[in-house]
Amino acid sequence: MTPEFVIGFARQSIELALTIALPMLGVGLGVGVIVSVLQAATQIQEMTLAFVPKIVAIFLALLIAFPWIMDKMLTFTRNLLLNFPNYIK
Repeated sequence: MTPEFVIGFARQSIELALTIALPMLGVGLGVGVIVSVLQAATQIQEMTLAFVPKIVAIFLALLIAFPWIMDKMLTFTRNLLLNFPNYIK
């Protein structure tokens, strides 16, 4: 195992983690901006009004994106396990 391989593998792992988190983070960002604009327009500064819609939206995004996330994770894990003999050389 060369240092280049370890760096490449770590990079691939971090990219996968960020790709998997992207749908939930994007939905949370979008809902957060919309709720913030509504709060600024109506001057309602209730904390639960900002928190609850984001949690619900992120949970729904997770439910919708779950098959895609599992496909990405299974592909990564399958490639890792199939190439494991090549990694320990």
